[in-house]
Amino acid sequence: MRKKLQAIFYIALLGAFLVSFTSCINEDDTIAEPRGTITGTVTDGEGQPISDVNVSLSGIGEEEVSVTTGSDGKYIFEDVTLKTRAVKFSKTGWLAVSLTVNPEKYNSENIATADVSLVFASAKITGTIKDGRNGDAPLEGVTVSVGVAGTATTGNDGAFTLENLIVDEYIVTFSKTNYETITKTISESDFVDGIAALDITMGSSEILRGLTYADLLTAEKWYYNEYRGGRNADAYPHWDWACNYMSTLDFRGAWQEQNEGSTLQIRNNDADRSNPADLNVFDSYVYGSKLITEDNKILSLRVSTHNADEANPAYFGVQVVDLSAAQPTAVKIGENRTYASGSYGDVEFDLSEYVGKEVIVAVGIYRQATGDYWKQLVLRAIRFADRKVENWDWLPGTEVIEGWKLTQETVRSTMPHTKMSFTGISPVGGNRDNYVDAYRAWRGVDHVAANWFFAPLRKDPEVFPSEGYLIKTRNTPDVDTKVPEAYLYSKFSINAGSNQLTLSTRNFGDNLTYFKITAIEDDGTVTHLDPSTNTADEASAAEDGCWKFKHGDGGAGNPEGYASFVYDLSQFNGKDVTLALGVYNGEANSGENKLVIHSIDLK
Repeated sequence: MRKKLQAIFYIALLGAFLVSFTSCINEDDTIAEPRGTITGTVTDGEGQPISDVNVSLSGIGEEEVSVTTGSDGKYIFEDVTLKTRAVKFSKTGWLAVSLTVNPEKYNSENIATADVSLVFASAKITGTIKDGRNGDAPLEGVTVSVGVAGTATTGNDGAFTLENLIVDEYIVTFSKTNYETITKTISESDFVDGIAALDITMGSSEILRGLTYADLLTAEKWYYNEYRGGRNADAYPHWDWACNYMSTLDFRGAWQEQNEGSTLQIRNNDADRSNPADLNVFDSYVYGSKLITEDNKILSLRVSTHNADEANPAYFGVQVVDLSAAQPTAVKIGENRTYASGSYGDVEFDLSEYVGKEVIVAVGIYRQATGDYWKQLVLRAIRFADRKVENWDWLPGTEVIEGWKLTQETVRSTMPHTKMSFTGISPVGGNRDNYVDAYRAWRGVDHVAANWFFAPLRKDPEVFPSEGYLIKTRNTPDVDTKVPEAYLYSKFSINAGSNQLTLSTRNFGDNLTYFKITAIEDDGTVTHLDPSTNTADEASAAEDGCWKFKHGDGGAGNPEGYASFVYDLSQFNGKDVTLALGVYNGEANSGENKLVIHSIDLK
């Protein structure tokens, strides 16, 4: 009996011990995780403390808390978990900044220091957002963001203001539930007196594949009546890789620059082969904004195809979008066209319905079948005139100056350029076999070859010299100071703010380079211009309005070394004037005399 009592007592003690042990384990399990402190000082660019800065602390699964800096610029967050946190600093008139505090930033005493210097910021981005689904009424509740630098939400007037910015480049994002998100880029030049204005229309459906009404409002302009593509030197020098710049246009979908031309392709990667056939929406296309007049109302395409035959031709066409219409849509010009030959042919489209309007013109290829459907439409030329253009011909009409191949019809219907500053320096180099990336890089720097029209009457250019875009003469006994070897032209609306042209240039060697700038008015009046000043080592007037000069200084790393020729255009104030810059063979057998275009500026 005694042994039984001892056993019972032993079991009771053991149970009490286990209960006590379990209780200790549970108490350890509920010990709070380590905590620490985040602190720091907010100063300006000169190291002076900034008071009243709002400092917010946030993290995943953590409640956001905020404090304000004191007169000494200091702030502190105590009793915070040692997790990754975002610390944001904001104050009216200062650029907002955000820092990340990781667990590794805490010291042995669990203190993390996050100091920051703020930049004074008084610039603003303002604008109004319209609802494309509701008659362009103001659109409320749109989130407008430039990232950590600022976010705003539109009110019932559709207006927004992003404050506390510096003058800089920003990617602005506009988003709202059930609306397509839009992004726009604001550059430094968009700020006027510290304010950049940006009005947006949201809710528009796509008019061309991937492009809404808002997108088409900012379409690139097709200033000229001819665009040539491809590498082959057919009818040299008019059709040669160094003279053909169609690949600088805005292409969408699948496309490629090839020997035969700039090709629009059916998107045919594995993922694309399930795309449905659609003979109303372009699969790939090139587009631009074009003013249609009586002088350029007929659009001619010089085309061929790859991977097509009579049984399976390529389907293509032209669509026009009139953005001034009550409900802008993509309108086909005539019926869809087909082409099946690898040889070039010319196809015309009548745009007479749009005379007097600036419209979006798109040239594209259609997907005719689902599956492995691979077709290419080769664009050798896009040409606008008052009649169909065929073969390798220049645009038809009455020449302004005999031998120039520039017609009065072309001059009248060339669109005035909206830009006033152009460079001849290529950011990327290239050659005949590898130039597409270089040509495309021109789009971002306002390169003269992509923005002016190049007319190679007798000689091709040197496209990528480090000194600038270069036009030149042949080594020939034929002296001619009336018809250039080659020239570029562009039209401008001349006014008080754009009536002085400065050409920055140089040449090479001991020979003189003959050149001139010619102004052509829409009524056909031709004026050869003399520079009002120049800084060339040697320069003087020559025959037929030409100037001849020598100047061997200047390069990409030495922009101050170029010669400047300045022209006063004030006699044309209030007029649209086409300006042509040409190089002439002023001396017999004098080699390739070269004119380097470093830059052209109108001010």
